[in-house]
Amino acid sequence: MPLVGTAEIVHPAWAARTGVGAFNVIHLEHAEALVAGATAARSPVILQISENCVRYHGTLEPIALATLAVARAAEVPVAVHLDHAESVDLVHEAVALGFSSVMYDGSTLDYPENVAQTKAVVEHCHAAGVWVEAELGEVGGKDGVHAPGVRTDPDEAAAFVASTGVDALAVAVGSSHAMLTRDATLDHALIAKLRAAVSVPLVLHGSSGVADADLFEAVRQGMTKINIATQLSKVFTAAIRYYLTANPDTVDSRKYMKAGREAVATESARLLRVLGGAE
Repeated sequence: MPLVGTAEIVHPAWAARTGVGAFNVIHLEHAEALVAGATAARSPVILQISENCVRYHGTLEPIALATLAVARAAEVPVAVHLDHAESVDLVHEAVALGFSSVMYDGSTLDYPENVAQTKAVVEHCHAAGVWVEAELGEVGGKDGVHAPGVRTDPDEAAAFVASTGVDALAVAVGSSHAMLTRDATLDHALIAKLRAAVSVPLVLHGSSGVADADLFEAVRQGMTKINIATQLSKVFTAAIRYYLTANPDTVDSRKYMKAGREAVATESARLLRVLGGAE
């Protein structure tokens, strides 16, 4: 199945109150693994490339073109999304390369500036047929920030969506980026209030720190797009470490990267089943 628009994946899930997995790509092996996992789960998936990933590679185009190629060859619906872009220029580049959607992150700006910048991004992206996610109420964990007490106000969220025209909204409800443990406490009552107040799908960032049962409950209460990165990095690294420990003379990187790729495929398939209510 060819590359699809993000709306084609998110909107049916939003209407059905099921979850959509949005998983981060760091290397080509991640993109391959995530599509393999989605194929095994018979589920659509969103492949995300973050601004931090772009910094790691030094430029967007090589990892973007590889990920788009993997998506186009998939047997299930796959969208490619720019995650946590604070640079408007990077957003414009992603649109030009053919991304399905972008997330413009103006959450560290004051409210009026976040509205103005996000609205301008939306106008540019919508003119190209690209779906836009934004964030209101900063989710902790990025660049050493941990702000578990920050919450998104439902009335402000509704006003923000109306003022900017965004297609989805990432909200702060108790999760935090880059958590290595899965013990974050989500405010499920707030999720339900946000779902009732906001006219677009809600996005949960920092989902690696949330246990399976809480992820399922978050979806039930109104979350749709569920972003997961650190949990998949954990299983990728653990599989490589295990392989190299068991095979200390290995020098062929294909062997241990294959182990990491297979581990991510298995875990992403499992997570997609959790989000879809199958486990």
